[in-house]
Amino acid sequence: MLEVEGVSKSFDTIRAVRDVSLRVDSGQIAGLIGPNGAGKTTLFNTVAGLHRPDQGAIRLDGRSIAGLEPHAVFKAGLTRTFQIPRPFPEMTVLENVMLVPGDQAGERFWNNWLAGGRVRAQERRIREQARELIAFCGLEQAIGDLARTLSGGQLKLLELARALMADPKIVLLDEPAAGINPALMEVLVEKILALNARGHAFLIIEHNMDLVMSICEPLMVMANGKLIFCGAADAARRDRCVIDAYLGDLPS
Repeated sequence: MLEVEGVSKSFDTIRAVRDVSLRVDSGQIAGLIGPNGAGKTTLFNTVAGLHRPDQGAIRLDGRSIAGLEPHAVFKAGLTRTFQIPRPFPEMTVLENVMLVPGDQAGERFWNNWLAGGRVRAQERRIREQARELIAFCGLEQAIGDLARTLSGGQLKLLELARALMADPKIVLLDEPAAGINPALMEVLVEKILALNARGHAFLIIEHNMDLVMSICEPLMVMANGKLIFCGAADAARRDRCVIDAYLGDLPS
């Protein structure tokens, strides 16, 4: 599904990502962990099109996406969330989700006069789909609330609903559990597992070890811009390089 081969990215003299190769297959929930400054988010941003790789190949479902603009990567079937959610704060939950589909007929102002029926029919379909995803993500009670009024956990769920509105092949989640309470984290994990059962693949950056150890397979570890481990979560617990770089001696 997603193949990253020999990707590097530097900023002036800082080599943030160094010759990283990894893959996420269809149906997988892969985890990416490592200390702060390891290069995880830079790798995410490079895969998602925010940065152009200095070298290496990135393929989605066999098609090269290296160097494409973010909107082109999005259209190819890869969506991502951000560590700090970025909704439109003065729009409602429903409006934020309905914005996602591209090429909406109503975006061309003349269609509202020349093809009003088509615009209204498409908007009804989009509204219905958005309502279903909002309900799936547990935000039905907040559907009419402005995004700026949501809690941190609700914003993470809104990010997930917006990502899913594109019907992606793979979703990149950047620290989905950061800043949310344990109850909402359980909801988030439940949604990720349910979506995975429907065929969505995930690559997740996360510092919450309970989350990654329980649902992520394979688990990948970065340190100093390099990928130092890829394998089963249980094996990561025993890998001396991973322990020294990040985990420490976790209780078994």
